[in-house]
Amino acid sequence: MNPDLNPRLRLAATASLLALIVLCAAWETVIAPVRPGGSWLLLKALPLAFPLRGIVRGNLYTYQWASMLSLLYLMEGAVRAMSDPAPLSVVMAWGEILLSGVFFLSAIFYVRPAKRAARSQRA
Repeated sequence: MNPDLNPRLRLAATASLLALIVLCAAWETVIAPVRPGGSWLLLKALPLAFPLRGIVRGNLYTYQWASMLSLLYLMEGAVRAMSDPAPLSVVMAWGEILLSGVFFLSAIFYVRPAKRAARSQRA
Protein backbone atom coordinates (compact mmCIF):
# COMPACT_ATOMS: atom_id res chain seq x y z
CA MET A 1 0.00 0.00 0.00
CA ASN A 2 1.13 3.52 -0.79
CA PRO A 3 1.51 5.56 2.44
CA ASP A 4 0.41 8.74 0.59
CA LEU A 5 -3.12 7.42 0.10
CA ASN A 6 -5.89 8.83 2.29
CA PRO A 7 -6.70 6.61 5.31
CA ARG A 8 -10.09 8.31 5.74
CA LEU A 9 -11.16 7.24 2.28
CA ARG A 10 -9.96 3.72 3.01
CA LEU A 11 -11.99 3.69 6.23
CA ALA A 12 -15.05 5.08 4.43
CA ALA A 13 -14.76 2.42 1.72
CA THR A 14 -14.32 -0.39 4.26
CA ALA A 15 -17.18 0.79 6.47
CA SER A 16 -19.59 1.34 3.59
CA LEU A 17 -18.77 -2.05 2.07
CA LEU A 18 -19.34 -3.81 5.41
CA ALA A 19 -22.56 -1.89 5.94
CA LEU A 20 -23.72 -2.76 2.42
CA ILE A 21 -23.11 -6.46 3.06
CA VAL A 22 -25.06 -6.30 6.33
CA LEU A 23 -27.87 -4.29 4.74
CA CYS A 24 -28.26 -6.70 1.82
CA ALA A 25 -28.28 -9.75 4.07
CA ALA A 26 -30.67 -8.23 6.62
CA TRP A 27 -32.97 -6.82 3.94
CA GLU A 28 -33.52 -10.17 2.25
CA THR A 29 -33.79 -12.26 5.42
CA VAL A 30 -35.57 -10.34 8.17
CA ILE A 31 -36.32 -6.68 7.44
CA ALA A 32 -38.25 -6.76 4.15
CA PRO A 33 -37.80 -10.10 2.37
CA VAL A 34 -39.53 -10.75 -0.94
CA ARG A 35 -41.12 -13.84 0.62
CA PRO A 36 -41.96 -14.35 4.31
CA GLY A 37 -39.12 -16.16 6.04
CA GLY A 38 -36.45 -14.89 3.64
CA SER A 39 -35.49 -15.66 0.08
CA TRP A 40 -32.58 -16.68 -2.09
CA LEU A 41 -31.96 -12.98 -2.77
CA LEU A 42 -29.81 -13.20 0.36
CA LEU A 43 -27.11 -14.49 -1.99
CA LYS A 44 -26.81 -11.01 -3.53
CA ALA A 45 -24.61 -10.10 -0.55
CA LEU A 46 -22.09 -12.81 -1.40
CA PRO A 47 -20.25 -11.02 -4.25
CA LEU A 48 -19.61 -8.10 -1.91
CA ALA A 49 -17.64 -10.38 0.42
CA PHE A 50 -15.04 -11.23 -2.24
CA PRO A 51 -13.32 -7.81 -2.33
CA LEU A 52 -13.53 -7.27 1.44
CA ARG A 53 -10.02 -8.53 2.24
CA GLY A 54 -8.39 -6.42 -0.48
CA ILE A 55 -10.37 -3.34 0.54
CA VAL A 56 -9.32 -3.67 4.17
CA ARG A 57 -5.68 -4.09 3.10
CA GLY A 58 -5.77 -1.15 0.67
CA ASN A 59 -5.12 -3.13 -2.51
CA LEU A 60 -5.54 -0.66 -5.38
CA TYR A 61 -6.53 -3.28 -7.93
CA THR A 62 -9.30 -4.51 -5.62
CA TYR A 63 -10.53 -0.95 -5.18
CA GLN A 64 -10.75 -0.56 -8.94
CA TRP A 65 -12.81 -3.64 -9.71
CA ALA A 66 -14.90 -3.45 -6.52
CA SER A 67 -15.95 0.09 -7.39
CA MET A 68 -17.40 -1.24 -10.65
CA LEU A 69 -19.15 -4.05 -8.74
CA SER A 70 -20.77 -1.51 -6.43
CA LEU A 71 -22.50 0.10 -9.40
CA LEU A 72 -24.59 -3.06 -9.81
CA TYR A 73 -25.90 -2.57 -6.28
CA LEU A 74 -26.55 1.09 -6.96
CA MET A 75 -28.62 0.11 -10.02
CA GLU A 76 -30.49 -2.59 -8.13
CA GLY A 77 -31.27 -0.12 -5.36
CA ALA A 78 -32.57 2.44 -7.85
CA VAL A 79 -34.81 -0.10 -9.56
CA ARG A 80 -36.22 -1.40 -6.29
CA ALA A 81 -36.65 2.11 -4.84
CA MET A 82 -38.85 2.98 -7.78
CA SER A 83 -40.72 -0.32 -8.19
CA ASP A 84 -41.10 -2.13 -4.86
CA PRO A 85 -44.60 -1.74 -3.41
CA ALA A 86 -43.54 -2.25 0.24
CA PRO A 87 -42.51 1.03 1.91
CA LEU A 88 -39.91 -0.66 4.12
CA SER A 89 -38.31 -2.22 1.06
CA VAL A 90 -38.14 1.21 -0.58
CA VAL A 91 -36.32 2.57 2.48
CA MET A 92 -33.87 -0.33 2.30
CA ALA A 93 -33.35 0.34 -1.41
CA TRP A 94 -32.47 3.97 -0.69
CA GLY A 95 -30.01 2.72 1.93
CA GLU A 96 -28.45 0.46 -0.69
CA ILE A 97 -28.18 3.41 -3.08
CA LEU A 98 -26.52 5.54 -0.40
CA LEU A 99 -24.04 2.89 0.76
CA SER A 100 -23.05 1.76 -2.72
CA GLY A 101 -22.62 5.41 -3.74
CA VAL A 102 -20.42 6.13 -0.73
CA PHE A 103 -18.35 3.05 -1.46
CA PHE A 104 -18.00 3.92 -5.14
CA LEU A 105 -16.90 7.50 -4.48
CA SER A 106 -14.53 6.66 -1.66
CA ALA A 107 -12.93 3.87 -3.71
CA ILE A 108 -12.50 6.08 -6.76
CA PHE A 109 -11.02 8.95 -4.77
CA TYR A 110 -8.78 6.51 -2.86
CA VAL A 111 -7.26 5.19 -6.09
CA ARG A 112 -7.05 8.57 -7.83
CA PRO A 113 -3.63 9.74 -6.44
CA ALA A 114 -1.98 6.43 -7.35
CA LYS A 115 -3.39 6.60 -10.89
CA ARG A 116 -2.12 10.17 -11.29
CA ALA A 117 1.34 9.16 -10.04
CA ALA A 118 1.47 6.23 -12.46
CA ARG A 119 0.38 8.47 -15.32
CA SER A 120 3.05 11.08 -14.53
CA GLN A 121 5.77 8.41 -14.40
CA ARG A 122 4.84 7.22 -17.89
CA ALA A 123 5.09 10.73 -19.32
